[in-house]
Amino acid sequence: MKRNFRLTNSTDFLRVRRFGKSYAHPLVLLVVLQVPDEKTQIGVVAGRSVGNAVQRNRAKRMLREAVRTLLYLVKPGWKIILISRRPILKAELTEIQDTLIMLFLKANLISNNDVS
Repeated sequence: MKRNFRLTNSTDFLRVRRFGKSYAHPLVLLVVLQVPDEKTQIGVVAGRSVGNAVQRNRAKRMLREAVRTLLYLVKPGWKIILISRRPILKAELTEIQDTLIMLFLKANLISNNDVS
């Protein structure tokens, strides 16, 4: 995922966590906040519950790669946080992509016509 699509500012993370809507899955927790007239930015987080530093970094890399392939489908004007959960370490990339598509559809970030 290109850096200009990344959510990096801590105040943005706090705003999305506080005012955003969340969608849960055993692999990933999705939190979204609509911000009109801005580009879509995505932040990826892996807490200590995921594992040690190596495992957390691997989880974040897997999520970033899965999002990179789906980023062109996401509507503009959203701030998105993806919080990895421990089972993501055993998941394949395609499983993570399918999970993200399902969550994005549930959150109305993409339409059914785009996925086909």
